[in-house]
Amino acid sequence: MTTRKKPPFRADHVGSLLRPDSLQRARAQAAAGEITAEALRAVEDRCIRDVVSMQQDIGLQGISDGEFRRTWWHFDFLSGFDGFELGEPLDKGTFQGSDEQPPRAMITGKLKRGKPIMVDHFSYLNEQTDGASGGMAKFTAPGPSMAHFRAGREGISEAAYPDLEEFWADLTAAYRAELGALANEGCRYLQLDDISYAYLCDDDIRANLKARGDDADELALTYANALNDAIRDLPDDVTTAMHMCRGNFQSTWAAQGGYEPVAERVFNTVRIDALFMEYDSERAGGFEPLRFVPDDKFVVLGLVTTKTPELESKDTLKRRVDEAAKYIDLDRLCLSPQCGFSSTHHGNKITLADQIAKLRLVVEVADEIWS
Repeated sequence: MTTRKKPPFRADHVGSLLRPDSLQRARAQAAAGEITAEALRAVEDRCIRDVVSMQQDIGLQGISDGEFRRTWWHFDFLSGFDGFELGEPLDKGTFQGSDEQPPRAMITGKLKRGKPIMVDHFSYLNEQTDGASGGMAKFTAPGPSMAHFRAGREGISEAAYPDLEEFWADLTAAYRAELGALANEGCRYLQLDDISYAYLCDDDIRANLKARGDDADELALTYANALNDAIRDLPDDVTTAMHMCRGNFQSTWAAQGGYEPVAERVFNTVRIDALFMEYDSERAGGFEPLRFVPDDKFVVLGLVTTKTPELESKDTLKRRVDEAAKYIDLDRLCLSPQCGFSSTHHGNKITLADQIAKLRLVVEVADEIWS
C-alpha cells in the first residue's frame, strides 16, 4: 500500500458517505418524535463506528464520519451560528434532473458562534480512528462562501449588515472560533467544501450573478480572502484542503465549465495545502488550469464519479493521471472520487456495494501509480 505520512493521501476521498438504512429509519423516527435525540445519537454512534471500520479495511488513510450526523453537508454547520436561518429555495442554480431543491442561507441577525457546533462530532470520530494503522480523522466543513453564494445580498439582512464588510468579518470570526476549537480537540486534517469557485466558471451562473449585481471574478477573490481569514489562526501542523465541485445533490449537477476563469486568481490566493478538484466528466473541462497551481499545493484529482454505479477502468484512470501530470508534478497529485457519496442525507443513486467498490478502486489505482 502506497502511503503518505501526512495528508492529502495518495488515495483519499471527499468525506460524505451513504447513510445506512438503520440510520435513515432512526432519523425519520426522531423527526416524527417516535424516538429521543439520545436514541438517535446511539444509532449514529454505531453507524459511525461501522463506517470507520469500512474505510480502514479498504485501506484509506483519511477517515471521515461519513457526515452521518448531518442532514445537509453545509447547512447543519452554518445553522450552528447565531444569526443564521434557512430560507425558501431559489429557482436560480437549479440542480439538473431533480424536482427537489435545497433551501438557501439567510442571515437574519448578527453572526456569532455562541456555542460549539461540531466539536463533539470530531471528538467521537477521533476516538474511533485507529492511528496505529496509519489512519487520521478527517473533518469537513462548508467554506464561508456558502453563507453568501446562493442568495447574495438578498439573503443578508440590511438591518443587521448595512455594510457587507462587517458581515464577512463576523462570519470569518465565527469560523475561526469553531475551527480553532476543532484544532484544539486534535483535528489535523480539515477540509473546507468551498464549491462556489467551480460554479463561478459556469457562463449561465455568471450571467445570473451579474443580473443580481455581483461580479463573478470579484466574488472569487472575496471568497478566497474569506477562506484565508477563516483558517488564518490554525496551527501550522493542520493540513487544510479545499473541495470544489459543480453540484452533487442526489446524483445531479448544477454547473458546468472548466476551472480556467478562476484558476490563476483563486489557486494563488487561497492559503490552503490541497485542492480537491472534480474531474469525473467533460463538464469539468481539461487539466490545463492545473498549470496555475503553485508549488506549495497538492491537487487531489476527483476522477472517480460518485453519481453513477459504473466502475471506471484502471487504465483510464491511470491515463488521466498521466494527462494531469503534464501540468503539475506527479508527486503533487493524489486520487479520489469527484465528490462525496451523500452530500445530503438523501444520498446519490448508487448502492453501498457500489460505494465500497469505488473507494477500493481509488486505493488500488493509487497504489499502482505511486508505489
